[in-house]
Amino acid sequence: MQTIFSGIQPSGTITIGNYIGAMTQFVELQNDYNCYFCIVDQHAITVAQDPQTLRKNIRSLAALYLACGIDPNKATLFIQSEVPAHAQAAWMLQCISYIGELERMTQFKDKSAGKEAVSAGLLTYPPLMAADILLYSTNLVPVGEDQKQHLELTRDLAERFNKKYNDILTIPDIKVPKVGARIMSLQEPTKKMSKSDPNQKGFISMLDDPKQIEKKIKSAVTDSEGIVKYDKVNKPGISNLLTIYSIFSNQSIEEIENKYTGKGYGDFKADLANVVVGVLKPIQERYYQLLESEELNSILDAGAAKANQVAGKMVKKMEKAMGLGRKR
Repeated sequence: MQTIFSGIQPSGTITIGNYIGAMTQFVELQNDYNCYFCIVDQHAITVAQDPQTLRKNIRSLAALYLACGIDPNKATLFIQSEVPAHAQAAWMLQCISYIGELERMTQFKDKSAGKEAVSAGLLTYPPLMAADILLYSTNLVPVGEDQKQHLELTRDLAERFNKKYNDILTIPDIKVPKVGARIMSLQEPTKKMSKSDPNQKGFISMLDDPKQIEKKIKSAVTDSEGIVKYDKVNKPGISNLLTIYSIFSNQSIEEIENKYTGKGYGDFKADLANVVVGVLKPIQERYYQLLESEELNSILDAGAAKANQVAGKMVKKMEKAMGLGRKR
């Protein structure tokens, strides 16, 4: 069975866009692959974080993973900082990385642009990401466009290590997500929905209550035509809402269009809010059951134990290959 690794930063509550684009696919992948799902809290501190908020977000994200359908009997769910091998392997990979290739990373250039002082962690983020992946002999990594460059570097570092020291690291391949919906902002339907959007009306959080969901959908940008029809170019707002409706209701866009023939956006939006609330309600109920429970602690403890066992073996192999410590 092939191994998949995926990490999500605990930088805020995920949106329905994250749920559709990632979480639902993770739930499917766990049935066919050996999956490691990691809450990458060490990546989060490349930019300043409030400690209490970060700790809260870590636990929240873990509970959401499970509430969305990740089964701890099928997949390994753990917190990155609870597995010291990640930082150990990152240092070794950092030592075979070149400053030039790290400075060329698009995310580093974007996040450091115009700043007087930039964290060194922002520069050396990619070797830590490489360590995350390589420690588990990962075959496939599901990534979006924004992380492809980092995965290419991961492959380069693995090949460099194998050639220079010992052929022990698996070269991972990109796992292209199934062609799925790209959920757009409710306020700017030409831009992707993002949990970091300063406009709270632009996204629906997985933890929004029914009134918030209804309010956000009712205020979603549409057009003056008033016809419920999919036309991504000329009607991006209503097309985005139709996509959300289709996925959450398991109905085709054509079926939904026919349902609202002769009806306006008011009826459509009111029904869409009910559909979204209906899907999120059981997820939220499970989330709040888990959040402060011993069950969540037990699952994360078990995940950390397994990850430590697997990653610990690989980090020892890497240290031995590089000549670190005492040979036994």
